Amino acid sequence: MKLPNAPEFLHPRNPTTSVRIGRVSIGSAHPVAVQSMTATKTQDIEATVAQVRQLEAAGADIVRIAVDSAKDAEALSLIRERTQANLSVDLQENYRLASAVAPHVDKIRYNPGHLYHHEKKKAVRDKVAFIVEAAARHDCAIRVGVNCGSVDPDKAGLFGADSIAPMVESALEHCAMLDELGFARYVVSLKDSDPNKVIEANKRFASQRPDVPLHLGVTEAGLPPDGIIKTRIAFEQLLAAGIGDTVRVSLTVPNDRKQEEIAAGRQILEDVSNGRFRSVPRFDNDRLNIISCPSCSRVENEAFVDLAIKVKEMTAYAQRHAITIAVMGCRVNGPGETDDADLGLWCAPNHVNLKKGADSLGAYSYSEILVRLKEELDALVATQGAGKLP
Repeated sequence: MKLPNAPEFLHPRNPTTSVRIGRVSIGSAHPVAVQSMTATKTQDIEATVAQVRQLEAAGADIVRIAVDSAKDAEALSLIRERTQANLSVDLQENYRLASAVAPHVDKIRYNPGHLYHHEKKKAVRDKVAFIVEAAARHDCAIRVGVNCGSVDPDKAGLFGADSIAPMVESALEHCAMLDELGFARYVVSLKDSDPNKVIEANKRFASQRPDVPLHLGVTEAGLPPDGIIKTRIAFEQLLAAGIGDTVRVSLTVPNDRKQEEIAAGRQILEDVSNGRFRSVPRFDNDRLNIISCPSCSRVENEAFVDLAIKVKEMTAYAQRHAITIAVMGCRVNGPGETDDADLGLWCAPNHVNLKKGADSLGAYSYSEILVRLKEELDALVATQGAGKLP
């Protein structure tokens, strides 16, 4: 099935199975769904309910909430009482929270790379079985969410310079586990901050499992408009190839602008359906690339969003240099997902950790970090033959 009103030149959608998530179903027999994630603290029930309603009013088919603790799970039960939205929950390191959150949501998302953080001697399959049991008992779907910055450690390094293969292999392995456990209501996502890698990873996976619904997204896409452009590049090429059943545009925006993710997703779908393509064939990797994670409830200091904006402004002089700077807002994504950047900032509650590749350069206050970042950026630009900087 093609996208609604899709022009004839688009490839038919992969024949993915139908997966029900609350009152919406995704898969090739259904329109592509659009979703987003709350950025409020989950335990702030009033604010979280307000944002769920804000996103739903903007057209979100599914709204995701992060749960990091038992207190978050308790808050989730009260949030559920006050909204009929289709809710997804984002499990982080503690897979055991699945049993506490499953009664209150319609979908559980887990990251294969995070299943190694607790009970390290316990088999991964047993942990997946625990999640499956909770999901099946409470009528929940599951998303296997594979991210470039937190790849299954058993897969990392097995494929040489091919950074995409570990992601695809991890996704395929977990699909096989879910199949063996008799659980069919699952979706897969393979995300990277580089749209070209998102395209390649999803195409590889879809060629081997065309039956599995895919959730598309460019993780840490960054600030608009750049973040929308990166996402559009990936979505246009994948949707035109018949790949993709639900989408999320991940933007670094203040809490009161989270609905912009829904508007951007809807616009991209409408444009693709009507044959309006705005992206270039490939993302330009020969220019400055700033990646930043979407604002969400895991952000430990809301100054992170302002910092990301200031980083973009301050680094404008280096636009013609192939340098990647990552600005991450929490301890979950920060340490691992800055490793591949030339310079990385991951933001703690009261300081910002500065990294050069995987190496730490120290911790600085929010007022100091831009000066130190510029010093390191100047050095990188100089090594590329820039000469005297302004």
